[in-house]
Amino acid sequence: MTTASRRPLPAGYRFAPLTETDKRALLDVDTWAFPSEVDLDEQVKLPLPLTWSRTFGVVSEHQDADAVPLDGAVPTVSELAAMHSSYPFSQFPVPGGTLPVSGLTWVGVHPQHRRRGILSAMIDLHFEEARAADEPVSALFAAEAPIYGRFGYGQAAQDLRLTIPRGAALRDVAGADEHTVRIEKADRARHGELVDTLHRAAGADPGGHGTGINRPGWVTRETPELQESWWSDPAVFRRGRESERIVVVERDGEPRGYATFRRKLAWETTGPRGTVSTGEVVALDAAAARALWGVLTDLDLTSEIEPFMIPVDDAITHLLVNPRAAAGRVADNLWVRVLDVPVALAGRQYAGDVDVVLHVSDERVPDNAGHWRLRATAFGEATCERTSDPADVSLDVRELGSAFLGGVSLVSLATAGLVTEHRPGALTAASAAFGWPVAPVSSWVF
Repeated sequence: MTTASRRPLPAGYRFAPLTETDKRALLDVDTWAFPSEVDLDEQVKLPLPLTWSRTFGVVSEHQDADAVPLDGAVPTVSELAAMHSSYPFSQFPVPGGTLPVSGLTWVGVHPQHRRRGILSAMIDLHFEEARAADEPVSALFAAEAPIYGRFGYGQAAQDLRLTIPRGAALRDVAGADEHTVRIEKADRARHGELVDTLHRAAGADPGGHGTGINRPGWVTRETPELQESWWSDPAVFRRGRESERIVVVERDGEPRGYATFRRKLAWETTGPRGTVSTGEVVALDAAAARALWGVLTDLDLTSEIEPFMIPVDDAITHLLVNPRAAAGRVADNLWVRVLDVPVALAGRQYAGDVDVVLHVSDERVPDNAGHWRLRATAFGEATCERTSDPADVSLDVRELGSAFLGGVSLVSLATAGLVTEHRPGALTAASAAFGWPVAPVSSWVF
């Protein structure tokens, strides 16, 4: 696998691998890039989710003009100016399967060093490292939406944010009342295996239908560092809310769903007004989902429930008798960048038979550019090979990333002038094939 030449860092900067001894310096740069109300001394005490072998810094080297020269030589000062890291998602869910994916994260540049091409050089290094590790796709959460499109990332998934009134009427589901409920303080030793098992099962078979249709993007926390960080519950980040709680619903003694949550209580003239802020809300089937949401929407001293990052097709969207009252809005979730077109496209399934030649443009990874023939049977095997045949559909790698998880329609991208059809009917067939019955989403920010 070849790689395009990497953009060089500006003069006076160099890349350096970071280790745990650089933790304070990394966090210092991070708080410059992402202002935080939590003091640096407090942050240093907390576990980091990073994999250090995949964490890189950009070091600025300059002469210290304020130092007293030694033997006429002005000493050189080295300081961390930027950093980025990635998570090794070896089993990232894509339509109908999994692929190794590099989860780009903790990308930050000190404001003193912005507008010098450092971010571009870091992105190129990330692409190079991912491709060398045979990770054909990169995925991320974008702190600022306009940034990553120019590097070929496409918005591939959305999540739903709701504000549900307490006591909101829910439709009945057979078997929901057969569940028992446990409400406890969240604890990794007690709940870690349960959460991991249910989370994986829910992503592999949303709704418990046994169809083999998975939820793309439903990535798990694969590394020990991610697990430790996710389960840590530092008081400095609670913002007036209680420590983390968990609801577990069981049927015949078998856990069938869970939700993590925190409450915040305000006493007003009219009485208590509390908010339930959920983390993950995960259920294995419709009855478990109804039982779980029934608990969350009826906790004492509360007036509203605010689920965070649930799928846009989550069961609650259909269970609510009055969905308007939940004041729903969508937010961008995963952004996807295809780094190896043939491996990525052959590594997922398609919802329809397809035989299409795609012309892909990619200024940053030239290996991706050109004509690719994609062949697949519905929910079966796929192949993708370079071809000299004329293109049926043309698109940039950014739009390919948007469509890759099955949540963004190629036809919808074409209505915005971002995808071009060359053979009549090819776009419709390809768009239907690229789609997926379940909306993609990640249930946590990485």
